[in-house]
Amino acid sequence: MENIDFYSLFQGVGTMAAGGWLLAVTRIALVILGCAVIYLGWKGVLEPMIMIPMGLGMIAINCGTLMMPEGGLGNLFLDPLASDTDELMNIMQIDFLQPIYTLSFSNGLIACFVFMGIGTLLDVGYLLQRPFASILLALCAELGTFLTLPIASAMGLTLKEGASVAMVGGADGPMVLFTSLVLAKHLFVPITVVAYLYLGLTYGGYPYLVKLLVPKRLRAIKIEEKKVPKNYAPKVKLAFAVILCAVLCFLFPVASPLFLSLFIGVAVRECKESMKHVYEFMSGPLLYGSTFMLGLLLGVLCDAHLLMSPVILKLLILSVVALLLSGIGGIIGGYIMYFLKKGNYNPVIGIAAVSCVPTTAKVAQKLVSKDNPDSFVLGHALGANISGVITSAIIAGIYTTIIPLL
Repeated sequence: MENIDFYSLFQGVGTMAAGGWLLAVTRIALVILGCAVIYLGWKGVLEPMIMIPMGLGMIAINCGTLMMPEGGLGNLFLDPLASDTDELMNIMQIDFLQPIYTLSFSNGLIACFVFMGIGTLLDVGYLLQRPFASILLALCAELGTFLTLPIASAMGLTLKEGASVAMVGGADGPMVLFTSLVLAKHLFVPITVVAYLYLGLTYGGYPYLVKLLVPKRLRAIKIEEKKVPKNYAPKVKLAFAVILCAVLCFLFPVASPLFLSLFIGVAVRECKESMKHVYEFMSGPLLYGSTFMLGLLLGVLCDAHLLMSPVILKLLILSVVALLLSGIGGIIGGYIMYFLKKGNYNPVIGIAAVSCVPTTAKVAQKLVSKDNPDSFVLGHALGANISGVITSAIIAGIYTTIIPLL
């Protein structure tokens, strides 16, 4: 009993002193950030499904640090760096989130589950109605994905590391998770955490970018439809999904799990009359359950000592650059369509091509409605949004296939 002191009894406080002032300050900052993320998720500024569990995870992991039997600092949540199989089996019996992390997160399975759910949300009919405009906008909105790679190389990152962080510009979390897992496994944890933190900010940040680059008179444009958009039958949309899945898997086998996951979701959506229960499961429990657990695991991965690597600052800067350039690229695409259509196009639609489904499409419609309540651009925005998802998946396939050969 004489060996029990205040620091031994309350190890969260004790480890603050034992880890040094820099680690302690970082832990406190992450706890405060976690509180801020929860508040912004609760207010609806950020995506609550990811941000609330992520914020709680950040708080718990940085408050719940304790002294391990071997003398170092640790926790009872998970160890993302465990690689020895015997050690891993022991950890999986102790750390309560370790089985979920090892068996679903670190192998990309949870990203595929989220992609299946996202697929059930995608009505590819919007893309088929306006294929040229949707594809053009999607390509422009990948500006950050392309330009961040040489910037990352100039900052000292390898091609694999640069390609992994450049995928943040695609604004699709599962894609970032998958690409970093394939190309830069040693940076998998920080890239994924940084990516999801910033992707949550697109809903709050992109409106300011649009207002900066698109004047009010152009934001208020109401598109005059010269002909009624064609409604495609479910069998046509199903055939489109099947053919595109086959082509992309054939061209980029390394990314075939992502393509299969996305298009099986699309297929289930188009067959929901005969697969009602499967559709309800994939669009509900699978999507929202996977997203919630993804947010929780991301929060728990925000352990101060893991995020104190010198490369983190570079990742933070590059992620902001990637998302900023992609947003600018999307708006440039909107202006291109505005001139091609001789003024009968709203440039704000371009921001929807940044494939954060369906967040950026909702951002576009919300901004347009604020300046002109009679302007409805959601159909155009969803076409660009869906095309952006597919384009980002293709670029992920290109990067994971070509970069290792260079």
